[in-house]
Amino acid sequence: MASNSELIVDALQRLGTRYVFGYPGAQNLRFIEALHGSPVRFVLVTHEACAGFMADISARITGKPGACLSTLGPGATNMSTGVGNAFLDRVPVLAFTARMGRLWKNRTVQMQIDHQKLFSPITKWSVELENGKIYPLLKRAAEIALAEVPGPVHLDLPEDVAEELSPETALDFNPAPPPGAALDQISLRTAEELIRRAKFPLIAVGLTMNRARATAELREFVHKHDLPVVCTLMAKGQVEEGDPHFVGVLGRARRDIVAEYCGRADLVIAIGYDPVEFNYEEWLQKGVPLISIDTVPADIASDYHVPCGIAGDIRTILDKLLQIPRVNHSWDDPARQVHRQRLRLSLTPQQERFSPHQALLIMRELLPREGILVSDIGAHTHLIGQLWDTKGTGNFLVTNGWSSMGFAVPAAVAAKLLLPERPVLACLGDGGLMMTGAEINTAVRLSLPVVFVVFRDNWLSLIRVKQARRKFHFSGVELTNSNCAWGDNFLGAKMILAEDEEGFREALKQGLESNKPLVIEARVDPSEYETLL
Repeated sequence: MASNSELIVDALQRLGTRYVFGYPGAQNLRFIEALHGSPVRFVLVTHEACAGFMADISARITGKPGACLSTLGPGATNMSTGVGNAFLDRVPVLAFTARMGRLWKNRTVQMQIDHQKLFSPITKWSVELENGKIYPLLKRAAEIALAEVPGPVHLDLPEDVAEELSPETALDFNPAPPPGAALDQISLRTAEELIRRAKFPLIAVGLTMNRARATAELREFVHKHDLPVVCTLMAKGQVEEGDPHFVGVLGRARRDIVAEYCGRADLVIAIGYDPVEFNYEEWLQKGVPLISIDTVPADIASDYHVPCGIAGDIRTILDKLLQIPRVNHSWDDPARQVHRQRLRLSLTPQQERFSPHQALLIMRELLPREGILVSDIGAHTHLIGQLWDTKGTGNFLVTNGWSSMGFAVPAAVAAKLLLPERPVLACLGDGGLMMTGAEINTAVRLSLPVVFVVFRDNWLSLIRVKQARRKFHFSGVELTNSNCAWGDNFLGAKMILAEDEEGFREALKQGLESNKPLVIEARVDPSEYETLL
């Protein structure tokens, strides 16, 4: 017989999970021992929140459930930040917490809290693993995690259950998420009629498209009907930014210019649009009819007009809509080009000092097409969201549902671990670095040549801009004194200071050619954020 910990590892292997990211404690040592020598590798992190972020990225890249592990109490509360990221960014993750043995349940014990109460609000399901039920519980957990809308599941593992032997077998361990709803033919006909009648139909694409396997169908639909497209931050690349049909990202830098263009729409065709990124009410005008094409019904205020909602497999729905003959509309192609040029110019203003947008343009110039950009959260995210050309799907990783600062460093480490042949570039502010920068040492320890670009402006610039607009004092937003030198080494990684375009270009070239991680301290002037945000 095998221990329950070994059964869990076997189940993870059968699911296609390649890594468990986590931090050891006395109560999870049997689980870590079971991982040793198995095809499922344990990866030590520097903080449990990062374990959740890295499990999230593992699932996004592989399509298989990611996995993270903590010990009890503070280890679990730390990891909850990363698990919450998977919850609101819609990513299937199995989050394991260890705890004291069953004898100590409901007792007052050092470090012990109710993990299920902690994780229930930020997971799709929370369950305690039991001896004799490991495979059934892991099967159900995987199916729940992968089902629409995907997300994390919490599995609490008592120390004695982890140790116990079990005669269980995996004969029926074949998790499969439930099939989607059958297509409503009446709704399809309604959608066709609405699209035919519209003079200014606009397509809005959201993050559900990232898992819909329908990028080709979406692009064919856009081109067939010559329709303008906007997207949310996490859906960047579904329609390439270089495509003349693309008119901007909702809710990001110079959102006013994008909103002005969208304001002409008399019909919005929302495809895979998840309002967890940007609510409809933030940009959709009341009275403009909405066609919602997603895996679930539209989440929108009741006083908005949704004459057609089609819930199901997006790829199948688009295949059906592609049968519609080309529609006539009144969008003006030259006007669209003028809009795109105006937006681009607004994002790249003339600057006397080294600015964030100049660094981003150099990054785009030097990063190969297949390279991956990982963005943290901060003022720079708004600029990246609108200015960065992803060069296709899968090349841009960001959080926009949970939107946690500190995401970029662990996410970039995980991306490079899973895709070692592709260049990985992380972009973060000095605030994000201070939150999870210790994970750069994980890249050093694992010999992962990630380039970490830190926009250092010594402020929490996004909040500073918001304070200025409300005429508040700049209180609680100054990070470091501008004269504070960071040095040439960051936790074992080489660090290079770049204070102008030439210096930044050379540092980035060096980083992309290196076989070791590199941190670039880019001293940027944050003043352009005041007009861009």
